[in-house]
Amino acid sequence: METIQEIKRRFQEASQKDRSALYEKYAQDGRAGVQKLLERERRREELLEKELCRMEKMKEYERKYEHLGYVCGIDEVGRGPLAGPVVACAVILPKDCTLLLLDDSKKLTARKREELHDRILSEAVSVGLGSVSPARIDEINILQATYEAMREAVGRLSVIPQILLNDAVTIPGISIPQVPIIKGDAKSASIAAASIVAKVTRDRMMEEYDKILPEYGFASNKGYGSEAHIRAIREHGPSPIHRQSFLKNIL
Repeated sequence: METIQEIKRRFQEASQKDRSALYEKYAQDGRAGVQKLLERERRREELLEKELCRMEKMKEYERKYEHLGYVCGIDEVGRGPLAGPVVACAVILPKDCTLLLLDDSKKLTARKREELHDRILSEAVSVGLGSVSPARIDEINILQATYEAMREAVGRLSVIPQILLNDAVTIPGISIPQVPIIKGDAKSASIAAASIVAKVTRDRMMEEYDKILPEYGFASNKGYGSEAHIRAIREHGPSPIHRQSFLKNIL
């Protein structure tokens, strides 16, 4: 008689057609462990089907504009923090993209963002990143700095996109047609991918800053205005990567 582990391995290695036959084969197996295994496999298939449907909806804008050529999603992270750069990302996904679980980066765990970040970089047609320093943010304001980072991200793509899908904004100074989408990181696969890569990139930068300036807790707060971070600013004064224009009320 096959062990439960052997049956589990059969399911893992089976095609969808073969899985249906396996369900029939083991339906009469009286072992409770086997029946629990069948229940888990059915639940896994239901969740996969649900995710495939969700991702198909996330590709709605990409499908709408793919006849134009390369469709590029753009998003940024870091407009609100008191310290660190604003980072933008531009991502062109392949038309036959099979990535699952893409979503607004804020809805994902850090571990899942890291996993998706690596898969996006591996599977994307092209990824471009742009970053604007705190000093530049103070000089031109955060909105203009965000636009600058986005332009830089688009400029660093290895191919020229024919249309840009942006998270809620229209970027000045770009001749490529743009489609601003409100809450685009939850509605467009390529914008979601851009939000994930931008978030992971900036978080890693802040973790590196934390090694140099540990008193501000950048590894945990990522530059945002947590209570502990504000206390540290008042105790130690601003660091070289703090945005002076964001600290007026604090200081």
